[in-house]
Amino acid sequence: MTIRVLLADDQALLRSAFRVLVDSEPDMEVVGEAADGAEAVAVARAQSPDVVLMDIRMPGTDGLAATRMISADPALAAVRVVMLTTFEVDEYVVQSLRAGASGFLGKGAEPDELLNAIRIAAAGEALLSPAATKGLIATFLAQGGGCDDGGQDSAAYTERLAALTGREREVLVLVGGGHSNDEIAERLEVSPLTVKTHVNRAMAKLGARDRAQLVVFAYESGLVRPRVD
Repeated sequence: MTIRVLLADDQALLRSAFRVLVDSEPDMEVVGEAADGAEAVAVARAQSPDVVLMDIRMPGTDGLAATRMISADPALAAVRVVMLTTFEVDEYVVQSLRAGASGFLGKGAEPDELLNAIRIAAAGEALLSPAATKGLIATFLAQGGGCDDGGQDSAAYTERLAALTGREREVLVLVGGGHSNDEIAERLEVSPLTVKTHVNRAMAKLGARDRAQLVVFAYESGLVRPRVD
């Protein structure tokens, strides 16, 4: 299957470079471009891409607002958003994940990294390295970064966690630690397929769009405690 990609960035030159790179791959194609967040949402609704490469900082409607709109649209439930950041540590990254993004990537990433990110997002996985998970996300959540008035209270989190089995909670903790399914399988001495089943069930019970949302939930619920070095 061909992965359909939407490019959202206010820099035309960068979009052109991304288009050439993406269209050069046999398993993906660019189906649209947008210069701001509002246009990105409109094109997403018209084209139903599999993955949106979304710049966080754009004039008018920024990437964060656009990601919220895409995530809130039931018709776009299958669309995955990968946020593009100028710096590896970006104050909006956690907000982006909470808004529904599947992960983030620095604009200075190598071409192979960008293409791999698209494939990972299209497969429904979280584009979050262990270093990013343990460092950036933990730091910002420990400092209250990315949290807003829409956050749930502890009772609501407790109720949602109660729906998980013991094994699902255990897997959620490891997902929150940035571990892959293979790594979790090795730790728990089960098959990767079994881990994937637990992850999918946890996502369904918690109403998480993808693995990235599980990571954020693990921290915000207090199941995983942030450590700031």
